[in-house]
Amino acid sequence: MSSKHAHESSVSSPLSYKTDSNAFTKEYAESLDAQDPLREFRKEFIIPSKVDLKRKTLAIDNSSTDESDPRCIYLCGNSLGVQPRNARKYIDYYLRTWAIKGVTGHFLPHEDQLLPPFVDVDDAGAKLMAPIVGALESEVAVMGTLTANLHFLMASFYRPTQERYKIILEGKAFPSDHYAIESQIRHHDLRPEDAMVLIEPEDRLKPVLRTEQILRVIDEHASSTALVLLSGIQFYTGQYFDIEKITAHAQSKGILVGWDCAHAAGNVDLRLHDWNVDFAAWCNYKYLNSGPGGMAALFVHERHGRVEMDKVGSEEEPFRPRLSGWWGGDKKTRFLMNNNFVPQTGAAGFQLSNPSVLDMNAVVASLELFNRTSMAEIRQKSLNATGYLEHLLLNSPADFPTGKRPFSIITPSNPAERGAQLSLLLEPGLLDSVLETLEEHGVVVDERKPDVIRVAPAPLYNTYTEVWEFCQIFFEACQKALKSRK
Repeated sequence: MSSKHAHESSVSSPLSYKTDSNAFTKEYAESLDAQDPLREFRKEFIIPSKVDLKRKTLAIDNSSTDESDPRCIYLCGNSLGVQPRNARKYIDYYLRTWAIKGVTGHFLPHEDQLLPPFVDVDDAGAKLMAPIVGALESEVAVMGTLTANLHFLMASFYRPTQERYKIILEGKAFPSDHYAIESQIRHHDLRPEDAMVLIEPEDRLKPVLRTEQILRVIDEHASSTALVLLSGIQFYTGQYFDIEKITAHAQSKGILVGWDCAHAAGNVDLRLHDWNVDFAAWCNYKYLNSGPGGMAALFVHERHGRVEMDKVGSEEEPFRPRLSGWWGGDKKTRFLMNNNFVPQTGAAGFQLSNPSVLDMNAVVASLELFNRTSMAEIRQKSLNATGYLEHLLLNSPADFPTGKRPFSIITPSNPAERGAQLSLLLEPGLLDSVLETLEEHGVVVDERKPDVIRVAPAPLYNTYTEVWEFCQIFFEACQKALKSRK
């Protein structure tokens, strides 16, 4: 057992739903909500109402602000998180600063500011982000977008040689990751068919990648591999890879290791520094609720972010090579415009352009909420809620025409090997009908054709009662789909 799994097994769900015969009742779910230490956070988010989802215009009217409208059951935070209520305040303060100060807003503080002047907003983002991913503040930069950041990082960490040139990734990596890796390989005049090592599932019906399988592939290609780049949590199956064990094993073979943490940041209790990860990148619009396409972030371990000032100007490399931009330059000399690039230490030295202050305010509006609690508490709620969802799906009394449940769960059953997501594989031909019924009842989930829906109870704003209600509606949707298929 790795230390990640050992740590998480020690905080496994204390709930009694597996042995309590009342667990299948709505009253039981409501009792869980009453005991939930994070229950007050739901009030900090705007959950769309069922009326909102069917609205044809954006114009504000009396009905659009009626909190009595039933909220939808939003279980899609793994794709796009809902809006924090304080996002408007943060953005209004940004607009006010820009309006009354113009360019001087870069430098002039205000007594009631929510963020520092524009020139320092990236520091504020890094400070709030670091505890969410288990990093030193100096190891994190809030910047750019996920795929662009992966390119920037690979430009520094993927430096193929004649002997070591391969990149190992999962076969069903998110398409953008696959494309980025493929194009980086081509950029170095190599052939993807030679340099891309795809780890494919051993079982098509249970498409997870066992840790032992991943380690075996690393061993098989160790002498020719330059980089391992995997997802922290696999987007399709929801599998949480053993980041610590895989990282240590690959590094013992002289291989650099990076992680796409898009589905892990704000979801699980990451320890990127302690796990000795070389680099990582993630978006912030899923569990971290920064809005569609919101500003992303990256991690660079402190050993790769050092700047040896005594070597500046010599033939020796004073810092790790990278694609450089002026915002990554040393703050003391940034505005001298002397075109002698010396980076800031840490991840900040990998920045390129001015950060979007508008985007940063949206990110910080959510990070501020996360910093009111801890990822350990958030992870505990996730273990409980996702475990409850699994229990209801597999054990709730339900009458299906075929006599058996027309779906299976392809996400690992071990709580330590998944985040706040269960991927449900439906029998062929049911997906469209199931989605139609869910939509009719105001349930928002994510689909992956041809037959998968992804259900993600986000700990900060989803409730146990919503999990219970979803299961009732989902069973009804499956029953209806089976009857209509005949």
